[in-house]
Amino acid sequence: MIDIENRFKRWLQGAGPKPPLGTWLMAAAPATAEAMGYTGFDFLVVDMEHVPIEVSDLTHILRAIGCTPADAVVRMAWNDQVLVKRVLDAGAQTIMVPFVQNAEEARQAVAFAKYPPQGVRGVAAVHRGSRFGRASDYLKRANDEIAVIVQLETPEAIERLPEIAAVPGVDALFVGPGDLSAAMGHIGNIAHPEVQALIEKAAQDSHRAGKPVGIVGPNPEMVRRFIGYGYDFAAIASDIAMMAGRATDWLGALRDQPVQQTAPAAAY
Repeated sequence: MIDIENRFKRWLQGAGPKPPLGTWLMAAAPATAEAMGYTGFDFLVVDMEHVPIEVSDLTHILRAIGCTPADAVVRMAWNDQVLVKRVLDAGAQTIMVPFVQNAEEARQAVAFAKYPPQGVRGVAAVHRGSRFGRASDYLKRANDEIAVIVQLETPEAIERLPEIAAVPGVDALFVGPGDLSAAMGHIGNIAHPEVQALIEKAAQDSHRAGKPVGIVGPNPEMVRRFIGYGYDFAAIASDIAMMAGRATDWLGALRDQPVQQTAPAAAY
């Protein structure tokens, strides 16, 4: 029998690496996704919100990640019933729903990801999620194996964190520091003390609510700080950010210290 166990969901429940570390995929390229999957990251976030990735593109990216040791997390473009259905049918097992502001929106996200009677996900017999129908128990197990992560990205959402976390079927929370800083009047400055204080509070409130919580940071130092606050899983930067950053460093090193040209070898 073909197994559909969601390893990342087991990690959210406390098994596996502590904490799981990932990165964002912004390149929308299967080759880049596959390369990042072999570098040692535990999970890779396929971003359909800010990257022009359609469901047809997603299938190729998920297939590439599936060749590697990493697990895929798909960040939805929006909390949309049709899109959630199509993403799950395309093979996603863990979805992240952006900009969830209250418990009702969290309930909608869960319902979109679950088959009846727990939800309203449409049923199809053959798709990539069910291994094209070869996973004979898919319909019976999918509700238990699909993981739903909801993103809290405003002070109002974090204020409502306890009620959001209490929604059955919400497997984890995820704080979006970029949008949070913008909503607090400190756009582009997640290091601002007021933003950091709320980020730390969100981790504490999540633990009191009994839910794992994740976050993303721009560099190792910030991610270490977030882990110190108690975040249970974390992503660092993105494939594009790391590629551009390394290119900038190397190019800068060459321009700061020009390569000494050696004399051509004498011809004999």
